[in-house]
Amino acid sequence: MSSVSVVVRVLAGLMLAVGVTAPVTVAEPRPVADPWSDGVPVTHQYRQTYLTAPDGTRLHADILRPAGLPEDARTPVILTVSPYRSHTAYISLPRLTGGPSTESLPVEMALRAGYTYVIVDLRGFGGSDGCPDYGGPGERSDVVTAVEWAASQPWSTGRVGMVGVSYEAWTGLLGLAAKPKGLAAVAAFSPVVDPYSYLYMQGVSWKFSGKPVTENGIRPADQVGLEHLAIASTPGRPEDSAEYQANAIAMTQRCAEDYLSLTGDHDANRPGWRDRDLVTATRGNTIPLFLGQGFLDANTRPDRVFDLWQAQGPGEHRAWFGQWGHSDCHTKCGTPNFETELLAFFDRHVALRPVEIPGPKVTVGQFDGGWRAESAWPPADSRRYPVELRTGAYTDRGFLPGPDREIWSISQPFDRVTHLSGVATASLRLGGPPSATATIEIYDVEPTGHATLVTRGIAPVAADTRIRTLAQDWPLAAGHRLGVRITDVVDDVWSHAPADARVTVEAARLELPLLTDPRVPDLTGGTSEAHAKWRVEKTTTLAPEVLNNAVMFMNLPNETGRP
Repeated sequence: MSSVSVVVRVLAGLMLAVGVTAPVTVAEPRPVADPWSDGVPVTHQYRQTYLTAPDGTRLHADILRPAGLPEDARTPVILTVSPYRSHTAYISLPRLTGGPSTESLPVEMALRAGYTYVIVDLRGFGGSDGCPDYGGPGERSDVVTAVEWAASQPWSTGRVGMVGVSYEAWTGLLGLAAKPKGLAAVAAFSPVVDPYSYLYMQGVSWKFSGKPVTENGIRPADQVGLEHLAIASTPGRPEDSAEYQANAIAMTQRCAEDYLSLTGDHDANRPGWRDRDLVTATRGNTIPLFLGQGFLDANTRPDRVFDLWQAQGPGEHRAWFGQWGHSDCHTKCGTPNFETELLAFFDRHVALRPVEIPGPKVTVGQFDGGWRAESAWPPADSRRYPVELRTGAYTDRGFLPGPDREIWSISQPFDRVTHLSGVATASLRLGGPPSATATIEIYDVEPTGHATLVTRGIAPVAADTRIRTLAQDWPLAAGHRLGVRITDVVDDVWSHAPADARVTVEAARLELPLLTDPRVPDLTGGTSEAHAKWRVEKTTTLAPEVLNNAVMFMNLPNETGRP
């Protein structure tokens, strides 16, 4: 057995030993409860089967149908294609009862509404065999196979909707790219859109959190392949079929090596990365898409998902963008309206029921807690304003804070609300080695000097350095200032070995997307847990010497002190 396989087996064994229990006898029909329920389990029919992909890969499927339906009673289908739905564990959390993994899926909502719910394991995961390929041609083929199989069954109306969060949302977008027969709609929340930008920002590795110990970033993204291989090697349960159990631990050395080679590659020009970019692959899509993304998401960050949104073709698309983390909006976005809109979306497009979908085309949660309706995001009146920043020099040394690591620029106070909505970008002329990095951070600075992070971005140092920050929708209140920090790296956000080098900033320009027309929130909603944490954790207090020495006129709308 190879060293890679040994590592994978050991990791899987350590994570999942407590999840292997005595066989469980399942009576059918039976109740299932999940976080989407109202506390009353829905009795349903459950069975398993296998599908065969065109290349011979065997894909395991769990099928849940409303209780009492004849075998050939036709229903619309909701489908999730996933790497995370082992009978033994949900991702790496042990499941003590076995059976279908419905955690964090809208299974009860679907069953109550008369849908069949199907969960299919991606190749190499759960009970499916084959090599996982991180959103590559194999996994795209799995999605096509799953959709077309579900659409062709005698108990199906032939119309399939896909739903999921994170990787399970990624597979929905793979469906949009492939356009399998029968795919009627996709709901994708916090999706991976471009797996390269998910792992790297211009070659610099993101850090993911160390939950449950800490939410700060400690796991470099270029090591995510090992975690996925451990999940892919999760053993089956004793009551699972022989085929399921054999497939669950069938990872080969070649599979593991190919997976690690791709996911550990920082080079954006690798053909494998370009081939997996779904912004291009879904451009002009007309299949109805319900898209969601949190601006505070530290996993699938608010970046290229907005490129994908703007590239959609004509159709009844919907989106929710706002101040939450890595989730859908069932419980964690601070609003009660999400489930109603999601079910209506599927009822209209998959079940072909004569319903109207409530709410606007785009629901936006602002950082100040307001909610509003938009027809586009970024909004059509988001105009770009160039700002010249202070120059100077900093030391790329990481880890320990200090004034030698940063250059601040701070605007004059605003005399009324200034609303940032979109993606800020920066252009810098730098001198220094390419092993060093340059980070742009934007802050909302209160009159007291208390500053809250708005957004950030990073790139390797080059003579002509361009940085794209993460998207945000943020009103800066009257009396507040805009603060911009140029630094080397944010240590709990990116993984970067300090260059121990001096970087000179010869010129720096920031382009800010600001709304031309003021906004008055017109929707009902509250705030999320992620929003409350951000207000506490993503803050700093600027020293008087910074406030005194870094203030400049930026020529922004609503800025006082105009010379």
